Amino acid sequence: MEQPSSFVVLDDERQIQARRYARISRRLMLVDLVLGGLYMAVWLISSLNIILRDWVAGLTGSAFLQLLLCSVVFGLPYFIIDLPLSFYSGYVLPHRFDQSTQTLKNWIGDQLKGLGLTSILGMGVLQIVYWLLRVSPDLWWLYAGGVMLFFSVILSTLAPVIIMPIFYKFTPLDDEELVRRLKNLGERVGTKIEGVYRFDMSTRTKSANAAVMGLGSTRRIVLGDTLIEQFTHDEIETVLAHELAHIHHRDMPLLILSGSVITLGSFWIAHLIMRTAIDPLQLSGPADPAGLPVFGLIIGLVSLITMPLSNGFSRWRERMADSFALKTTGKPLAFADAMTRLANQNLGEADPERWVVLLLYSHPPISERVAKARAAAGS
Repeated sequence: MEQPSSFVVLDDERQIQARRYARISRRLMLVDLVLGGLYMAVWLISSLNIILRDWVAGLTGSAFLQLLLCSVVFGLPYFIIDLPLSFYSGYVLPHRFDQSTQTLKNWIGDQLKGLGLTSILGMGVLQIVYWLLRVSPDLWWLYAGGVMLFFSVILSTLAPVIIMPIFYKFTPLDDEELVRRLKNLGERVGTKIEGVYRFDMSTRTKSANAAVMGLGSTRRIVLGDTLIEQFTHDEIETVLAHELAHIHHRDMPLLILSGSVITLGSFWIAHLIMRTAIDPLQLSGPADPAGLPVFGLIIGLVSLITMPLSNGFSRWRERMADSFALKTTGKPLAFADAMTRLANQNLGEADPERWVVLLLYSHPPISERVAKARAAAGS
């Protein structure tokens, strides 16, 4: 039987700050979206994309190099233009609300690492997509959807062992009792765990988090040191039961598949629009690198339109995971305390407006999750 909970309560002052933080973050997101759209529109309206294509074509006849050069010249100015906004939203604002512990040097390092990683992976995908446009202009969108599905699976497998260690230091958790509890929990739900690790989340933030990462032999539990130091073992167990529920329910394959369907739909819409826009936009064909701004606008708009659907699907799976965690651990009060503590520590808005949840939230709001847990406990 679950021991009586301490009933962690929401910090009213923190909630006032959380609402302010959330509103500012939403406005910054909107500004970022508008800035990106305007940037691509300027390229098209001014015909800079045609000027760039012709200039690059005069430098090299290689389609690979033409796309590479066009991508760099097209993408680098936007990175520079967007950098002040990224700095404010990613560094200044979290420090202003006392959520960040990150040094400026560390933030700059993360930006450079992220830029390098995104450039390598993004360019690889882009080269494959444009190669498909050249060799199969009618069915490229179908093949490209398959390529994206493959990349999603590979990234899910490699992220915990190759990508995440670029940003964080992972070490085996030395709390034997907690490791035993979490591995036993994994066995109870039929999930084999390679190991339990802690990572130095406190070098960047005061927020707490945990996850089950990887697929197959790379699957591992990772706990932020901020979570380990501030949460009880019972609370950590309920949080991980929720994460393990996603494995039990096969949510990762479902999310990868649903994301791939949306990507496939985006490519198909891009195919239809690009096919009719070749002459009006003075493109030499669907694989013309001058079409990069059009391609970016289409993919961005489709992603924005489908975001509420994706988030709605995610909230459904998250509610299932909450129910599973409550049933598996039999510790609903510990789960309620964990969610409340997360809201306090992460400066999370516990009860956001309904429209915000429907459009932007991939998880149910904290207030709903706490109420569900306490109802399960009969309190």
